[in-house]
Amino acid sequence: MSTAEHEQSAVRETPDLHGAFPRLTPEQLQVLAAHGERRGTTAGEVLYREGEPFREFLAILSGTVEIVQDHGGPEERTVAVHGPGRFLGELALLEGEAAFDTAVVREAGEILAVPVERQRALVGRDPVLGDLILRAYLGRRYLLIGLGAGFRILGSCYSPDTLRLREFAARNRLPHRWVDLEQDKEAEALLRRFAIRPEDTPVVIWKGERVLRNPSNAELARLIGLPAPSPEADHCDVMVVGAGPAGLAAAVYGASDGLSTITVEAVATGGQAGTSSRIENYLGFPSGISGGELMERAVLQAHKFGARLMVSAQVSGLTPQDGEYLVTFTDGATTRAGAVVLASGVWYRRLEVPGIDRLEGISVYYAATVHEASLCQADPVAVVGGGNSAGQAALFLANHASRVHLLVRGGDLNADMSRYLVDQVERHPKIEVLLRTEVREVSGEQKLESLMVEDSASGERRELRAAALFVFIGARPRTDWLRGVVALDEKGFVLTGADAHAAADASRWDSLGRGPLLLETTLPGVFAAGDVRSGSVKRVASAAGEGAIAIRLVHEHRGNTGNLVRTAGREGSRPVTGRPVSRS
Repeated sequence: MSTAEHEQSAVRETPDLHGAFPRLTPEQLQVLAAHGERRGTTAGEVLYREGEPFREFLAILSGTVEIVQDHGGPEERTVAVHGPGRFLGELALLEGEAAFDTAVVREAGEILAVPVERQRALVGRDPVLGDLILRAYLGRRYLLIGLGAGFRILGSCYSPDTLRLREFAARNRLPHRWVDLEQDKEAEALLRRFAIRPEDTPVVIWKGERVLRNPSNAELARLIGLPAPSPEADHCDVMVVGAGPAGLAAAVYGASDGLSTITVEAVATGGQAGTSSRIENYLGFPSGISGGELMERAVLQAHKFGARLMVSAQVSGLTPQDGEYLVTFTDGATTRAGAVVLASGVWYRRLEVPGIDRLEGISVYYAATVHEASLCQADPVAVVGGGNSAGQAALFLANHASRVHLLVRGGDLNADMSRYLVDQVERHPKIEVLLRTEVREVSGEQKLESLMVEDSASGERRELRAAALFVFIGARPRTDWLRGVVALDEKGFVLTGADAHAAADASRWDSLGRGPLLLETTLPGVFAAGDVRSGSVKRVASAAGEGAIAIRLVHEHRGNTGNLVRTAGREGSRPVTGRPVSRS
């Protein structure tokens, strides 16, 4: 591309202000050309369409392409314009989702088209090109989210199902826009246009034409193309249950070691860590990073190495079968796995006080993300808890709310919160810390209006005005489906290693000539990592470390049993002998 052509296109192009729209070098285009084909384009041609899966990675050689939302609809608008040297697409291309926008040729020219599967492999092999594309796609996803692109959720702010759908979309970082049934002028027009009765809401509107009435999370996931368990995925080397830090680390290390790896998640990739507004003590990020961004990077890394991730796929059973395990899902689908890593994490504990049931999901929350913060702009809020999650939430919410009351049951903020967080919380002018304080009752009709709190030392009660309550009072493991399958401790966490050995059925292990490995459960070849494991350190870094170690132990188990491990992407199988090559 000549300098004159570059300057001419730059006038028409959307500026690349945040690294979301980089330009490929001639050398990078040459690398891509070896894997694709050149193709002419005509003005008005649609290269990919909103709601349809990506089939090709497209780079522009000449001409311009416009990225459009609601193409051909009443709310059509331009998202970006790209010229020669730029490439199209966003995270959906790498993660197997449907496109959230439409690409239309504005000026005829030529494109370079690379099949998606080849492009995904190339991203994994070429670190410089791969990093450029991954960073750009991550930036474009957040741009789409900020623009309110994607599907629309039409529903009442007082509806728990509306909040459920919004939370699912927000936690999975899916571009969408909420249309408030009571407040938005657009709501009435949409009700008439699609013949929707108010009592039928919430609804999801996709591509301006398809309407789902109060869909389940799984139905919404399938609508936008998130991968689901299927007969085609009838076997894998490693099944990872849970996609938080431990599960994603296991996915990355399993896939990068050549194991066919499937990771399934019931709610959202990132787990509880993905809801953290800011993680400041994670190694390698001196200025901190949001939990959502950190986990999105991990998801991309897992995809890069070929791991399959399935969201809103809930496991209901685990059965030994012919030296492997049959994993059963709630929808009846099954997959056989040579080894299983349990990384299902925890649920936040509910606050049990009068009046709270009807307000949960409406103005009582167990996470503090941008989604929840947007609902309490300029209002006072309360945060219950004395650990790091509560401290991070208080600091984040202080950027949105008029005041934050941090209610701590204990008498010392330093007892369970990291020192750096304590310092920030105590210095913040909008945060009021109330020690030895417990919530006794919540009040409000359609949403939270006030809290009755009690000083546990004096017994004195006072009323606090609050528009939202955020609860971080510990967690319970997501192991209900594992009772009777593997040994659990008295709190429901999974026993591993020496603890599992004491509770294990010796007959299962006699033929192996060993007991459970470090992270192995009472079932040979089934491992646990992260918060779900009894005795684990409840930190993001330690969970990620355990996920990586679990894969190392999978290799050791396979080598010990002599089972075959199939190499991902190849036919046939190979025996694992001895120890795998050490990896950084």
